[in-house]
Amino acid sequence: MKERYSGILMHISSLSSEYGIGDLGPHAYQFVDLLAKNKQRFWQILPLNPTEQQHGNSPYHSFATFAGNPLFISPELLYQDGLLKKEEIINYSLPQKKDIDFNQVYSLKNKLLDKTYPRFTKLASYQGDYQEFCQQNLFWLEDYALFQSLKSYFQGKSWNHWPLEIKNRQQETIQKLKKELEQEINREKVLQFLFFHQWSQLKKYCQKKNIKIIGDMPIYVTYNSMDVWCHPQLFKLDQDKEQTYKAGVPPDYFSKTGQLWGNPVYQWEEHHKEKYTWWIQRIKQHLLMVDLLRIDHFRGLVAYWEVPFKEKTAIPGHWVTVPTEDFLAHIIHQFPTVPFIAEDLGDITEDVKARIKKWHFPGMRVLIFAFGDDFPHSIHLPHHYEPNNVVYTGTHDNNTIQGWQSEELKQKQKKNIVRYLGKKINFEEIHWDFIRMVQASVAFLAIIPVQDVLGLGKEARMNNPAYPQNNWQWRITPQQRLKLEQDEMPKLKELSGIYDRKSE
Repeated sequence: MKERYSGILMHISSLSSEYGIGDLGPHAYQFVDLLAKNKQRFWQILPLNPTEQQHGNSPYHSFATFAGNPLFISPELLYQDGLLKKEEIINYSLPQKKDIDFNQVYSLKNKLLDKTYPRFTKLASYQGDYQEFCQQNLFWLEDYALFQSLKSYFQGKSWNHWPLEIKNRQQETIQKLKKELEQEINREKVLQFLFFHQWSQLKKYCQKKNIKIIGDMPIYVTYNSMDVWCHPQLFKLDQDKEQTYKAGVPPDYFSKTGQLWGNPVYQWEEHHKEKYTWWIQRIKQHLLMVDLLRIDHFRGLVAYWEVPFKEKTAIPGHWVTVPTEDFLAHIIHQFPTVPFIAEDLGDITEDVKARIKKWHFPGMRVLIFAFGDDFPHSIHLPHHYEPNNVVYTGTHDNNTIQGWQSEELKQKQKKNIVRYLGKKINFEEIHWDFIRMVQASVAFLAIIPVQDVLGLGKEARMNNPAYPQNNWQWRITPQQRLKLEQDEMPKLKELSGIYDRKSE
């Protein structure tokens, strides 16, 4: 990346729509138009995998790392394709609420998708594309559809509590179940086809408008997932396929007991034996959908914190090294343009920094972190940025700039901001001071969460990792969308022009 660019962070779920959650329909296309009109060349999103309520609807805790989220399938586009009737998309619409009501959304979308499936099987125009999709996605699609069908069949029980012959994937039993659940399996495959079909159309539109998409790949998968059920040898499990260790991070300044994420950790020796096939397929799947891929918790690909499964805190954990050089050599061989961003936030050790530098991964800098006790030495201050950085005012895991300044900002930090900018600050407009700083920096790419462009407060925060409930719910209201289009995006366009961030 030799040029300078600007972009917006906004997840699909946060878009407007008439169905309770943002989707891949008309409002997504309108957002692409808005980006293109206002010199924004990049659109960053969060993971697109299926979500579920038992994991708080988090896109980072999916049960299928290869699959797309059926909640994002647009009813309007299904109507255009003849898969829904006009009265259905009218009668099943939801009044616009400030936040996503996931209970309502799962129920409504499932009802609409249930109507779609039998009509799809009778629609000749799609059958060739559907068969080709199934063939191209053999690596995961059949297993995913079976896993989803079995989850329903066993009333939501985790796969490790299924009957032994199914838990252990005995082929005779699996084949029998495939026949018994044929309709359910086919429905799941069709829904995946519809998701990927709608996504590919949106991606083509982005290409036409010269907008690049930044995707996001969580480093870990969930234990109760298709991935662990189908590939148990790739994870640290005991002979009964129960977890022996779980992922987390050690105690630090933010948490005296560390963090426990609960995900199973990888059996890297097995990945090496298989020449990292699962990883390569996983990354390939993501890069078919996006132009750049953010690798979440990149330091876990150098060394990770492993905690015995029964422990209640992360304190008894220990560091385990990863065969990073061998792994990255295989990955870069497969993806030589290195279309990755390394999420290198937090306490990053020298060995991690060395790998990022060696393989030329862009690293992340977040301005909201810059004015604390390490001021003026913080790497998150613009005078320490490097051209190969991707810089943010804040991320999906932080408060908004306005929420931060009104709820969390300490007096010393305020003084540091005033000293750094060399002027008196109107804190009601501080989000624009922050946007200007990242736009003016040497970093090749500046990404602004849409909430910061709008100057929204803590109510617009996407995720608070300290509180697992009531996250991932924010979506833009019609009034905010109008303000964004008419007032705020033109301001951002002007800044992008002043600081030579390209629109071509």
